[in-house]
Amino acid sequence: MNSIFKPQFFTLAKGGISKSQIGSDILAGIVVGIIALPLSIAFAVASGVSPEKGIITGVIAGFLISFLGGSRVQIGGPTGAFVVIIWGIHNQYGYEGLFYSTLIAGAILVLFGLFKMGKLLKYIPYPLVVGFTSGIAVVIFTTQVKDALGMAISDVPADFLDKWALYFHSLDKINPAAVAVTAGTILISLGTEKITRRIPGSFLAILVVSALAAILKLPVETIGSQFGEIPNRIALAIPAPDPALIPAYIKSGLIIALLGGIESLLSATVSDGMIGGNHRSNTELIGQGIANMVVPLFGGIPATGAIARTAANVKNGGRTPISGMVHGLTLLSVMLFFGPLVRYIPMACLAGILIIVSYNMSEWRTFRDLLKAHNSDIIVLLVTFFLTVIFDLVLAIEVGVVLSSLLFMKRMSDIAEKRMDYVVDTDLIEDYSELPDGVGVYEISGPLFFATARKYVDLMKEAGIDNRVMIIRMRHVDFIDQTGLRNLHDALEFLHHRSIPVLLSGLNEEVENVLVKSNILDLIPVEQHYSQFREALERAKDMV
Repeated sequence: MNSIFKPQFFTLAKGGISKSQIGSDILAGIVVGIIALPLSIAFAVASGVSPEKGIITGVIAGFLISFLGGSRVQIGGPTGAFVVIIWGIHNQYGYEGLFYSTLIAGAILVLFGLFKMGKLLKYIPYPLVVGFTSGIAVVIFTTQVKDALGMAISDVPADFLDKWALYFHSLDKINPAAVAVTAGTILISLGTEKITRRIPGSFLAILVVSALAAILKLPVETIGSQFGEIPNRIALAIPAPDPALIPAYIKSGLIIALLGGIESLLSATVSDGMIGGNHRSNTELIGQGIANMVVPLFGGIPATGAIARTAANVKNGGRTPISGMVHGLTLLSVMLFFGPLVRYIPMACLAGILIIVSYNMSEWRTFRDLLKAHNSDIIVLLVTFFLTVIFDLVLAIEVGVVLSSLLFMKRMSDIAEKRMDYVVDTDLIEDYSELPDGVGVYEISGPLFFATARKYVDLMKEAGIDNRVMIIRMRHVDFIDQTGLRNLHDALEFLHHRSIPVLLSGLNEEVENVLVKSNILDLIPVEQHYSQFREALERAKDMV
């Protein structure tokens, strides 16, 4: 356990952290905490839950992910990637369903870490990640159109296309004041970032726009008018589960865990490049898991590593987990002392912030570049994107993973097929002017697995029929699955029944052990196994 779970904070604390670095981390944590405040509120509202749940998540998960995680600079909390999945769970099963799904997700993440799956999650295909991330960005933008335009619509449909149909039919309900608030929020946020990086643009936008809206008494919806009083306390609460929905909770929890694991490790990898460090992926998953098991107990929502906030942490001087812990404490201070003021924030202001977030999440340049990639990558990208937008994220990830696997196997099969020939390779040509009559050589180039096994075996049979002795070279075979074993057995039996002797050349120890255990080598006497091809060829000459 100790070798798997090694939080960076304890390692750095044991080695000693300089006072100057602690000071830099505290300042970075305060800045990131201020940046996280409007985002935590906005992500919670976009997810369909009350604003304080986003702040609670930033407080608890933000502290624990830094305290127990495997990254030196990771900042955890609610993120845009979770908006779609949280909204779906909450809309279908209520907060009770979200509570248990988050709890289960945390437990799954801990198991991922304990079983050392940190590196495995890194193999999720990049086009799939870009596809669902860009899809989420489109969905977030779509959900904010109503508030951004101040449309007085009481019941917005869940379906993407139905939403846009309703928006177009409700253009007469646009509120100019809300549009002005949205535009002002976007302009202040973007303008501030161009002038200075020290003052978070979204935070300044909330302060200025909320104050102006209150002073001018603009007729716009606010957090208070929509959610009522916002509590400024954190309390333990455990809702009763519905036993009939436990399978649904587990399925939702698995999706949250996969998405959270991918996002957190992606964020940690990006930050490694910024500071020249190396995160501990399994520790990071365990830390994320513990945070997600604790945060719902106090009314929070799923959390993961936030790339933008982590980058802001690094740019502001954060280099140890202290900054992430201070970020959580900063959010706690704001909630305790200024929580009631949150009710004055206009919904259109949050919409403006989320429109900027959705634009940044869209990764449209990367999306555009991937459209020039291999056809299989383009298919995965577009299928995942459209399934995320039109249907839901769960289906998109499920189909995307399966489709990526199938297309990968197809590509490997195509590559292997190009090598599948009854050949006299360059080694033979250099050593011999020609092969003896009646001696055939067939080389299996690469893994013998289910995507290539049948084609290899068919060609092996064809090559064997035309010869009196068959040499099968397996020097490049480092893996055989059960399908490969079965098909190889069929080919050897085929040649055995036709009294065509088979010599094996170049078997490595691991593959030979697999063949022995499967009894395939019973068809080929041990004296017909050769480590060197030259020896097998000399034996074949004697046999013909």
